[in-house]
Amino acid sequence: MFKTLGNIIKWIGQHFLGMLFLLIVLVVLMPQTAPLNPPNLQRIDLFGPIIDADDIVKQIEKAQNDPSIKGVLLNVNSPGGSVPPSIEIAYAIKELKQHKPVIAYASGIMASGSYYSAIYANKIIANPGAIVGSIGVIMESANIKELMDKIGIKPQIVKQGTYKEAGTPTREWTQQERAELETLTHDTYMLFVQDVASARGLDVNNSAHYADAHIFSPVRAKTAGLIDEIGTMSTAKAQLALLANVKNPVWKEKDKLETFMDQLGNETVLKIQNYFYGLKASL
Repeated sequence: MFKTLGNIIKWIGQHFLGMLFLLIVLVVLMPQTAPLNPPNLQRIDLFGPIIDADDIVKQIEKAQNDPSIKGVLLNVNSPGGSVPPSIEIAYAIKELKQHKPVIAYASGIMASGSYYSAIYANKIIANPGAIVGSIGVIMESANIKELMDKIGIKPQIVKQGTYKEAGTPTREWTQQERAELETLTHDTYMLFVQDVASARGLDVNNSAHYADAHIFSPVRAKTAGLIDEIGTMSTAKAQLALLANVKNPVWKEKDKLETFMDQLGNETVLKIQNYFYGLKASL
């Protein structure tokens, strides 16, 4: 019995890639039923850490240029990420809003860069259990000098420019380097705060109330002015249909291969994200 089971496991291991290829081919070739009515609303998912904006921005631009799409729902469950791609998404949403309504929905985490990405939506709606905010900027690096000393590794550096080594992990930063990095993070933070204040109609001089890296529950986020409403996905969809003046909503569906690959990637990303960032309710 165990020999048979071992042979089966061995066969699966040897033919896994082939089986995966056949599964993908099957998904692609499966006949798709044409919708009776063309889609008029579209959902775009912003999931996981924001490292690159290309895919999301392409989806936003495609929705903007599609005359049949009357409104877009940005579904956000992300702890944030790099500043430049977050800004790219934010300004793509800002441009999209000039042509058709956008609702951003915090289905899980809408914090830091992912909140930045959503600020220009017509409305921001948060799930009652979502996490919102963390308007702040961080730069960090380990100091591995003691480890290098134990191993016997000594760095050799040739540089031009006083601050070229600022942020190095090979030693403790000098006060001069730290001051330079603090200036950089301060400038980026002020850009973040000013954009939030402009987009949300908030007082930039009162930023300690809604920014300062505060992490809010939806109730507190609404009081602070960071979101407009608390509700579920159905609430967000209904609000978008209303803003888009769509009487019979038909949501755009991804093709089967795209859906299949997204599910493979998103499940892994969200499991990791929820492990490190998510609030968990235990029974």
